[in-house]
Amino acid sequence: MITPMTKYSFVLLSGQTENFLTKLQELGVVDINREEKAVDQPSKELADKLLQTNQSIARLKQIAKEKESKDVQPYRGNGEVLLQETTALLSERETLKARLATLQDQAEAALPWGIFTKEEVDKIKNLGFIMHAYTMPERRFNPQWEAQYPLYVVNRVENYIYFLVLEVPGTAYDFPGNETVFPAVPWNELQQEIDQQTAALEECLQRLSILSDHTNVLRNYAGELSAQLDLYLAEMGADKQVEGHISLLTGFVPSDRTEALDAYLDQEGLYSISVPAETEDNPPIKLKNNWFSRLFEPIGNMYMLPVYNELDLTPFFAPFYMLFFGFCLGDMGYGLLLMLVGLIGRRFVPKFRAYLNLIFFLGLGSLIMASLSGSFFGMSFLELIPAAGEKQSFFFQFTDMNMFWFAILFGLFQIIFARILTAIDSIVRKGWQHGMAPFGWAILIVWGTLAYASTMVEGLVLPKEASITMLVVSISLIVLFSKPEGPLHKRLGPGVWAMYDITGVFGDMLSYIRLFGLGASGGILGMVINTLALSLSGIPYVGWLLTLVLLLFGHALVLGLSALGAFVHPMRLTFVEFYKNAGFTGGGRDYKPLKSNNNQ
Repeated sequence: MITPMTKYSFVLLSGQTENFLTKLQELGVVDINREEKAVDQPSKELADKLLQTNQSIARLKQIAKEKESKDVQPYRGNGEVLLQETTALLSERETLKARLATLQDQAEAALPWGIFTKEEVDKIKNLGFIMHAYTMPERRFNPQWEAQYPLYVVNRVENYIYFLVLEVPGTAYDFPGNETVFPAVPWNELQQEIDQQTAALEECLQRLSILSDHTNVLRNYAGELSAQLDLYLAEMGADKQVEGHISLLTGFVPSDRTEALDAYLDQEGLYSISVPAETEDNPPIKLKNNWFSRLFEPIGNMYMLPVYNELDLTPFFAPFYMLFFGFCLGDMGYGLLLMLVGLIGRRFVPKFRAYLNLIFFLGLGSLIMASLSGSFFGMSFLELIPAAGEKQSFFFQFTDMNMFWFAILFGLFQIIFARILTAIDSIVRKGWQHGMAPFGWAILIVWGTLAYASTMVEGLVLPKEASITMLVVSISLIVLFSKPEGPLHKRLGPGVWAMYDITGVFGDMLSYIRLFGLGASGGILGMVINTLALSLSGIPYVGWLLTLVLLLFGHALVLGLSALGAFVHPMRLTFVEFYKNAGFTGGGRDYKPLKSNNNQ
């Protein structure tokens, strides 16, 4: 459900605004109307520094992962000093790496030319000679050139000859070869500079390694910057009146958390007006659900939040999503693994307890839905434990065709549930006439399902009177109440046009076939892994070891691929099919109270 909000309007003297907003930060419950991004140079500088801080945290965390030593050395600076030092060191690291790469390329090119000095090269030039450098394969080198030209062989490396030819002043130069570049700096000097730059880089990396243990200092600093930016944008968002002497601020507080704010306003004698928030005020959205539905709120937030006057669909799609995930994963064994991950992970990583609880319930959904077909790590559960099918004929015995039709029926049930949910919500919020068309659609879909099923299932017959009644009532409700405003005769045209939506219902129904397709493909992949693994068991000595390795690696890979598809496709069914049939519009903004760094 959506938490009711109370709208506050504050009237302040401009000199009171900063202290007032600082107090609101300490309270941490008021969502002040404010800008969401930088609006001027000061706010841009704060936003840039916050971005720089977060980037530095990410880079230091990567360095911490790669460091070998686990020793932690103390750091006594504050967040700003640490940011400056980290930024400078990261920049220096990249500069040194680029310089080293250039030097190493130059040294590699200069190495075959050996060790020489610049003075020696200058001496040759001062005598009037022009020095030309050449490199060519030995097979192309003509030994007679040494007698014909002033030629000096410098080095022979891997069937290549490196040599120099001097151009004598006043004579024509006609040496038959493609000239190369003679190094401007000798290899030995380049190597010395490489050693110096390497030492500087090592020192830089060591310092970064020390700083990487203190990202908590930067995180606290980022929190301070975020609070400063939030405060500044809130102050800039105030409406200035009476030539800037009075500031008007608007904020929203959850109606069950207004006591502390009211007490502060009374204590300071500040003028404010508080009224229950209305849809037209565009209040922020804060969801309040039970422990189970709350696990699925991050999934719903990936799409968008409802607006203030809208029904929060999280509690209604949560059980469907859990079971759809299980349908797509399609294997009891994989479901058990996810449940174990959720249970064990909560003990060792309590920070992610909510996500691990979600994983547990998604695994439970997989165990429930896969128990229909009986797939267990790509095998039939009944083949492993035949006794499981002796006293019942439902679980572990669904064929592929049974699962196909079950996916469609499950989808139709969700669509009908969404239409009935819309009808009830519309009646409560808008009046009885607004809920009649969704009820009509629900009846029409049920009628169509039963009518088709009667042609497929022997003995399933819908009485003619009931069939005609359902058809007439459903079409009448759709035609007369799709647009409930105005007299009845003006509703007929829009109502008849609304019947075109039947094609959309048919398309929605077909979308649920993906539940069967993904579940079947996961089971087939698991079976293929088993077949390949068992085929290795006959290899002498190491056969069963290879079988075990392939089973572990193969099923881990199939679980990863299947879980990815099982996460994404039920989300698509939720946001497209369910949300559409439930009349969801969305577009609400998240509740972001003004907070200080201490209560973030």
